[in-house]
Order: sequence, then structure tokens, then C-alpha cells
Amino acid sequence: MDVDPDTENEDLFFDDDADGSFDEAAPDQPEVDEATGGPDTAELIATRSELKRVEAENAELKNQLARRQADFENYRKRVERERSETYNRVVADVATKLLPVSDNLKRALESESSVEAAESDEFRHFLSGVDLIWKQLNGVLEALGVKPIPAVGEQFDPHVHEAVVTEATDEYEPDTVIQEIVSGYRLGDKLIRPALVKVATRK
Repeated sequence: MDVDPDTENEDLFFDDDADGSFDEAAPDQPEVDEATGGPDTAELIATRSELKRVEAENAELKNQLARRQADFENYRKRVERERSETYNRVVADVATKLLPVSDNLKRALESESSVEAAESDEFRHFLSGVDLIWKQLNGVLEALGVKPIPAVGEQFDPHVHEAVVTEATDEYEPDTVIQEIVSGYRLGDKLIRPALVKVATRK
């Protein structure tokens, strides 16, 4: 039988196994340099680096936004507080000027009420007009947030009451306000003026 000269010298490698089989030599494979990698590896590394940069930038922007929001909230609260303080100060100044007028109207009504029955219809109408003005003035003060301080029957409180007279009596507990001489007023937590009162003392 003729033998092909091209295959006559083909290299065969016999296995040392007992069965006597043999393996054909595998062709040489190109080695991959893991240190340097290929174009795909370089692109992946660049993408990861860009992602880290974007994440860091995003975190910084979020921090800046949180700081701006906190600054704005503090500014809003400060403006509201200053506006409220200004309003209360103006109202307190106005109330301080109007309260003596209210006091005088009240005194006039109290002093004339005892003789009203003996006076003419015209005078009674005049007192009714004064009473209406006094009530309207108190309504304006109340609409502004000015409230009277409770006095008669209350326990004496040096923060809102000013004792100008004391009376020894067994009818009331000591340090009880038994008469309001001049009404006191407050605007929210701000005291406009204390109530002038008579206070009971122990006999």
C-alpha cells in the first residue's frame, strides 16, 4: 500500500497509560496577559472610574442641596420670628396708648351709672353711646390679641398682678385677689401691664 509522504512523518505522541492510547498534540494557544488586559478590560476600568466620579459628584450635590434647604428653613423661621416680634411690639405700643382711654371710659360709666335713673333720656342715651364706644374699643383690642388678665378670685401672681392694697379678712384665703382696681392685659406671653389689685391677708 502506498503511503502519503505528507503524512508519513506526522508526529504522534503516545500516552504512557497502560491502555496504550495516544493523544494528538494540541496546537499552540496565544497567551493572555492578565496584567495588561485587552481593550475591553481598559474600557471596563475607565467606566468604573467614571461611575465612581459621578457617584461622588452626586453625593456632593445632595449634601449641598441639604445644606441649602437647611439654610432656607432657618431663614424662613428667623423671618417669621422677627415678623411676629415686630407685630407684637407694634400692637403692644398701640394697646399701651389705648388702654388708658378704655380705663377712663369705664370709670365714666361706673361713676354715672348710680345717677342714671334720675337723669333725662338724653343723658341716658349719651351714656349708652359711651358704653357702645367702650365695648367697641375693647373689641378692637381683643381682635388684636390683647387679652385681660383674670384677677378677682384668682391666687395672687406677682408676674401678672400688682398688689396696691391689702385687706385682712377671714372671708377669703390669704393671697386671694378680692378686688381689681385697674385691669391688666397681655398679648400672648407678653405682659402689657399688670393688674392693680387688692389682696386678702390673714387676720
